[in-house]
Amino acid sequence: MTEPTENTRAGFVALIGEPNAGKSTLLNRMVGAKVSIVTHKVQTTRARIRGVAIEGDAQIVFVDTPGLFRPRRRLDRAMVAAAWGGAGDADVVLMLIEAHRGLTDGAKAIIESLQDRVGKTPVALVINKIDRVKAEELLALTEEANAAFPFVQTFMISAERGYGCDALKGWLATEMPASPWLYPEDQIADLPMRMIAAEITREKLTLRLHQELPYELTVETEKWEERPDGSARIDQVIYVVRDGHKGIVLGRKGETAKAIGQAARLELEEFMGRKCHLFLQVKVRPNWLEEAERYSEMGLDFKDGNA
Repeated sequence: MTEPTENTRAGFVALIGEPNAGKSTLLNRMVGAKVSIVTHKVQTTRARIRGVAIEGDAQIVFVDTPGLFRPRRRLDRAMVAAAWGGAGDADVVLMLIEAHRGLTDGAKAIIESLQDRVGKTPVALVINKIDRVKAEELLALTEEANAAFPFVQTFMISAERGYGCDALKGWLATEMPASPWLYPEDQIADLPMRMIAAEITREKLTLRLHQELPYELTVETEKWEERPDGSARIDQVIYVVRDGHKGIVLGRKGETAKAIGQAARLELEEFMGRKCHLFLQVKVRPNWLEEAERYSEMGLDFKDGNA
């Protein structure tokens, strides 16, 4: 990697799009490490996760915003406010759409809002999952999208397979303003480790229980203890809204929670490069969706959830 010099560039890139457009996968691809939760369940990114990538003399800070959708609950509204906030603060905005879904009503609604929300910030179109459609369909989609909004560039990629991602990263590096680097070179995400640990456990819960549990669960890292042998003891609480959900998370004789804890611990150890001792508790908290403290833990603003 290049050491920072007086010629360095640094800036923020916001990834926006509908839920499941592949923003988290692209972020992880660009950074080269897993910093954002990726599941097949829509709406899993709750906080604006920043991942940091280096390209030549440029440091690119990616802001992975929650997917933009029509909000119904307080949590939904806070997430949408966070998404537009991330876009408004960026040096470049990337609008992701899925090649095989095309310009859906949701994508069109986001494009219509772009002009008011991002002002003069350059917006590039990124068509993701290009391996799922034919070339002529891609060309038609590119023309349709560019007729709807003056995108400064169009990139065709597969975030999952890596196609086109190097060209996108190279272009972003040239678009970053001249600036000292914003983060130490070895730092890939500015989320505190407590929150990253909670996100990893929440991902394992979502993957394991996606058909049985609704979105009404959250994970908090309650205690983090550095041990003399270099390992970490991490105590987490899984909050659910009703007793029945607690039983689902625990599973028969606690087997489900044990399996989730084991999967989360292994990923945490890989991420941190050291041994972890992870302890999970499940608590029923019927109104956690209305508690300001829970929102702060997720990096969201409780006030943004007001109708």
